[in-house]
Amino acid sequence: MTDCPHVSTANLQPAGPATAVHKEECTLCFDSQDLPQGIDVCLTCFNGGCLENDRNHAHLHYQKTKHPLVLNIKRVPKTKKRDGSPPPAKITKLAIEEEIEENLFDFITSVKCYACGGREVERTQGNLPAVIDSIMVALSAKRQSEVKAWQEEITTCTHTENLVQQESKPLQPQNLATCNNCDLKENLWLCLVCGNLGCGRQQFGGLGGNGHGLNHYDTTQHAVSVKLGTITAEGTADVFCYLCGDERLDPHLGKHLANFGINVASQQKTEKSLTELQVEQNMKFDFSMTTEDGKELTPLFGPGYTGLKNLGNSCYMASVVQSVFALQPFQERYLQMARDHIATCRDDPARCFHCQMAKMADGLLSGRYSQPWSNDEGETRGQDGIAPNMFKEFFGKGHPEFSTMRQQDAQEFLQHMLSIVEQKERATGTDPTSIFKFALQHRLQCLECERVGHRSENNSALTLPLLAKVIGVDENGKKQYAPVNFEEALASTLGDDIREFQCPHDQRKTQASASTRFGSFPDVLVVTLNRFILGEGWVQEKLNAHVGVPEELDLERYRAAPQSPDEVPLPDDAPSGSGPQVDEGALNQLLAMGFPEVRCRKALIKTGNNGADVAMNWLFEHMEDADIDDPIQSAPVGGSGASEADLSQLMDMGFTKEQAARALKETGNDMNRAVDWLFSHADSFPADEGSGGSAAASAAPDNRPAKYHLSSFISHKGTSTHAGHYVVHIKRDGRWVLYNDNKVVEVPNVESAIGEAYIYVFQRV
Repeated sequence: MTDCPHVSTANLQPAGPATAVHKEECTLCFDSQDLPQGIDVCLTCFNGGCLENDRNHAHLHYQKTKHPLVLNIKRVPKTKKRDGSPPPAKITKLAIEEEIEENLFDFITSVKCYACGGREVERTQGNLPAVIDSIMVALSAKRQSEVKAWQEEITTCTHTENLVQQESKPLQPQNLATCNNCDLKENLWLCLVCGNLGCGRQQFGGLGGNGHGLNHYDTTQHAVSVKLGTITAEGTADVFCYLCGDERLDPHLGKHLANFGINVASQQKTEKSLTELQVEQNMKFDFSMTTEDGKELTPLFGPGYTGLKNLGNSCYMASVVQSVFALQPFQERYLQMARDHIATCRDDPARCFHCQMAKMADGLLSGRYSQPWSNDEGETRGQDGIAPNMFKEFFGKGHPEFSTMRQQDAQEFLQHMLSIVEQKERATGTDPTSIFKFALQHRLQCLECERVGHRSENNSALTLPLLAKVIGVDENGKKQYAPVNFEEALASTLGDDIREFQCPHDQRKTQASASTRFGSFPDVLVVTLNRFILGEGWVQEKLNAHVGVPEELDLERYRAAPQSPDEVPLPDDAPSGSGPQVDEGALNQLLAMGFPEVRCRKALIKTGNNGADVAMNWLFEHMEDADIDDPIQSAPVGGSGASEADLSQLMDMGFTKEQAARALKETGNDMNRAVDWLFSHADSFPADEGSGGSAAASAAPDNRPAKYHLSSFISHKGTSTHAGHYVVHIKRDGRWVLYNDNKVVEVPNVESAIGEAYIYVFQRV
C-alpha cells in the first residue's frame, strides 16, 4: 500500500445527496458487489465497473475517462440471527424504507489507482476519507430510483377537506360489528357523512366484500368513507373518496369520527390497510410451478434462460422484456452491441440507450447470470437472476406511470418500449421494431351510390375484443364464461359488416358495407385480447374466459384484395378545419363499453389512435378531469393551431414542418403524444412533400404466405391491469419455457395456459 500522486491531481469531491452512486453493480453488465472480486466505483464520477473477468468494464472506464482512482467494494452477507426481533413498522404509505445495510452485510473496501497499474493506495491521503465515506453512506443509484419510484403519498382532496356531516348520532358498538346489508364482519367502511356501515369490494388476497359501501354511495352520493379496523390512536386510517375514486387523507378524521361517538385515541388497528394488502399481494402472486401430478417443474439454466428479479411490481416489464429479447432481430442488434458499442461509447452508461439495451441483451442471453445457487443449508435452488433496475429507470424516466413502482399494463409497456426503441434507432437504419409493423386496410362502400372509400392504418399490434358470454357464477361470486373461439374474435375485427353511414357524396345518412383486412403482414404479429372491460359501477373487470388460440395461424384469408380500377372513390369527408380523426374500430369498441362518445374520441386523440386498450386506460386515469366532457376543439381552418415552438421542436427531430403540423393536429396539440404519433406513423408519410403515395404503398408487394406460429404469450393473474402478476411462456429450443420473474422452468403442457393468456406473439413462418 503506497501513497499515490494522483490523489492530489484528480480533484476528488464527495458524493452529494442527489449524486447517482453506482456501487451495487456494473453499469455495463450485471456483475455486482456480491461477487468475490467486488465492484470498482470511480472516485471521480461514481461509475460502477466490474473487474477480473473477460470484460473488465472498470478498466474500460479508466481507458475512456482517465479517471484513475477507484474504491473496490465487496459485500459479504452476515450470519442471520434469530433473536426474536420485533416485526417491521406499520406501512403508512406505499414506499420503500431505507434499509440499514450494515445490519445485513459486511463491506470490504480498498482504494486502487489504475494510473499506477492498479496498485492499492493508502486511503488516508488527501480527501479520500471524505469521498469514501460519502460513497458508503449514500443511497446507491438503484436505491434512489426505487425510493423515488415507490413514493406514492396519499393526499387530501376537497371532499375530505370540506366534508359536511349529518346531525351527530353516536353509534352503538353492535352497530359497528357487521355490514348493514349483509353479515360480513370485516372489510367494513363507515360513511363519514351519515354513519352507514357497508362492506367494501373484494380486496387483494381474497378479502371478502359485497360492495354494499359502493351501493350506498351510488344511492346517496355520500363520497367519503373510512375503513374500520385500520383506524389508529395516532389518527390514521384508510379513507376512500368515491368521487375521486382513490384513497385520500382526511385532515379532520378525529372530528369526523367523534360525530359518531368514536374516540380516535382508544382505537387499535386490527386489519391490514389497502397499501399493505396491495404490496403483500403483488409480492405473493405466483403461477403454479408444479405439474398436474404435483411434481416440481424442471429449472433451466444457460444462455437464454436467465430470469429477471421482481423489483416489487416489475413483472409486467419482465414479461415484455423476455418476450422481446427472445426475437432474433433484437438479439442480433443488441448482443453484438454488448461488445462493439460499449467499447467506444463516451456517454454515461446508465443514461445511454444503447448501453442499457446491450447490457440487457448480455444479461439475458449470455448465460453468465443463469447459474443454480445454494441456500444456507446447502440445498441447490433455482437461479438468482438479474435485477433490471437501470433498464427500468431508463424506460420509465419521465413517464407518469412507468416511472413508479405500481403495477402497470404489459401491453401498454410493450408499446411504450417499442416507441422508445424506434425513436432511438430512427437515425441508425437498424430499427428492430420494424418487424412488428403492418397496415390494416379499411374499405367502405356506400350501398346507395356504390362509391368506395379506402383508408390505411399503420399498426404494431392487433387488439381483439373478447366476445365472452357469462354462463354462471361460482361459489365465490365470480362470473364464469363460456369458451371463446379465437377465429370469431379475429373475424369481429377483420370481418365484414353493414353499418349506418353518412355518405359524403349523397349528403345523407344511409348504409355502407365495411371490411378490414391486412394491407401488409408483419414478421412478428402481436395480438392482445381485450380481457379488461368497464364493469358495473365503472369498475374495471377482467374477463377470465378460456380462448382457443392455435399455435399455428393462417391469416391468408384476411389479406386485402387489390383495389379495383373500376371503383369510383367517395369524396373526402374530412373538410379543412375539422377536428382530429379517430380510429372508428377502436371508437366502436369504447362505445360498446359504455363510455360517452366525446370521452371516447378524446381518449383516442390523446393516445395517438393507438387502439382501444390504451385509450381505455387513459379514460380510467382521467375520468375526474374537469374538462373530460367538454367538446373537442377543432383546429382552425388553414392551420393546425400548433405553436411555432412545438413545430420547431419536432422539426429538430428530423421531421418536416408538414409532418409535425399533422402530428400535432392528430393529437390535439399534445407534444408528447405528437412525438409518439410521428414515430408510429412514419411509414405512412408521403414519399415526397407533395402528393404521392406512402412509402409502404410504393414498396414491392409482399406475397409470402401469411402463416404464423406462436412463439410466446404473456399471461396475467389478478383482477386488474394495476394489480396481480404477469408471466411469459416462450418457445425456445423446441420446448415451452415459463419465465416467472427469476424462476425459469420447462413446462410440458401449455394448452390450458395458452387459452388464458393476455398477449400473444406470433412469428411469421
